[in-house]
Amino acid sequence: MNVKLVYCTRTNHSKKIADSIAAAIQIPAENVADKPALENVDLLFLVGGIYSGDSLPGMIAFVESLDQNKVRRVALVTSCVSYKMPQKAVRNLLLNKGIVVVDEFMCKGSFLIFGLRHPNQTDFDNAAQYAKGIMENMSGMK
Repeated sequence: MNVKLVYCTRTNHSKKIADSIAAAIQIPAENVADKPALENVDLLFLVGGIYSGDSLPGMIAFVESLDQNKVRRVALVTSCVSYKMPQKAVRNLLLNKGIVVVDEFMCKGSFLIFGLRHPNQTDFDNAAQYAKGIMENMSGMK
């Protein structure tokens, strides 16, 4: 199974989450800013945060560039201060492109004085466990 891990970050929180996932599933984490090339990807982990109610423009642009012939499934990993706002715009773009969204993991994020100390090591560990679980569930699928 061809698995990729891509993140978009403003505060480096998503990078830290992606690095934890990368270590757990033993693949490199790539920044959307580096315009990673994706071919024949069975599962793509997309890690990003919610800022002022939405995903970063860089994440949106990256998802707009995806093609269902190159990426089959996506698992979203989201950090958000409220711990309640998923990457709705990203999910809708993926679904409109015919790319299956298998699940979305959410962890608490922080902004200014809100959510201080998040994401923390527990959040990183939970994201890594989530990714490992998705990998186990996806093994054997084409």
